[in-house]
Amino acid sequence: MQNFEAIQKQGQENLDLAMKSMTAVSKSFQEIAKEAADYSKSQFEASSAAAEKLVASKSAEKAFEIQADYMKSSYEAFVAQATKMGELYTDMAKEAYKPLEGMLPKAVK
Repeated sequence: MQNFEAIQKQGQENLDLAMKSMTAVSKSFQEIAKEAADYSKSQFEASSAAAEKLVASKSAEKAFEIQADYMKSSYEAFVAQATKMGELYTDMAKEAYKPLEGMLPKAVK
């Protein structure tokens, strides 16, 4: 009977750890989704502003300059965003793993 209770207790502990891990993943995905939406919004605004400048430009030379500036800033924003998203995914993996760290030594015993 004690063996059954020990197995039941261990199962409950494992379930609790898995729930903590899934909560961390869920929270991280919410943060990632918010970050992606904010980035999309800012890029849409930047492209709209660049389009307005292009329409208002008086010469082809000015239009090329506006386009080049937009492409440069867009690329820099993309690289920064990709770095930030990579960090968010890394943090998510670390947070999801934290509750499960203690399970492996118990399983090996």
